[in-house]
Amino acid sequence: MNESNTIRSLMKGVLFSALIFSMITVVTPEKSVAQEVSFNTGVDFYSTYVFRGVAFSGPSIQPYVELEAGNFTIGGWGSQGYDGFQEMDLYASYAFDFGLSIGITDYYYPGSDYFDGDSHAFEINTGLDLGNFSLSANMVLNEAEEAGSAGGDLYFEAGLSLGAADLFFGAGDGWHSMDGEFSLVNVGISTTKEIKITDYFSIPLSGALILNPDSEQFYVVVGVSF
Repeated sequence: MNESNTIRSLMKGVLFSALIFSMITVVTPEKSVAQEVSFNTGVDFYSTYVFRGVAFSGPSIQPYVELEAGNFTIGGWGSQGYDGFQEMDLYASYAFDFGLSIGITDYYYPGSDYFDGDSHAFEINTGLDLGNFSLSANMVLNEAEEAGSAGGDLYFEAGLSLGAADLFFGAGDGWHSMDGEFSLVNVGISTTKEIKITDYFSIPLSGALILNPDSEQFYVVVGVSF
């Protein structure tokens, strides 16, 4: 890595650390309450797998299994596309009572050696929920050729709830943009509704219109959850 890239990576790290610090200090944490340990599992079906403004595959099945203990969550999530694309991730997070969450995600794409460190991209995740407004900041920690990360990849997203629908705006660099430079990559609107099957059973339906100004691509995505 040349000197300019090293300086750029250091500046990203400083910026990201400063953002996390400011998110933590804007509010005062409340006393946490212990809860029972629970296991959860489910599956989503999506017409297209779009992540942060980038389409990874067409129709996809996305299962998850997770354990919750109080405010701590650890789990696994996967995506199996009809076109053969696969992604299998592990994650852990902690949600504070005042709206801040922190965590880490391990991105892995089957086809490469799972025990090869170059096959995993590790990302620090933070989020702040302020009622109708939300903000998230994410940074990939390592360069992983097989996983496609450059190391220091940043992604920020702001969301605004309008009641019946939610607006979102996301920007990032590294593996999020076409040329690796920081760009607006994810703009859209999403909504959800319940499809009533019986008096006791309904199916959550979600939909989103997504525009990626960087790649000049537009997507209409619909999903159901079980």
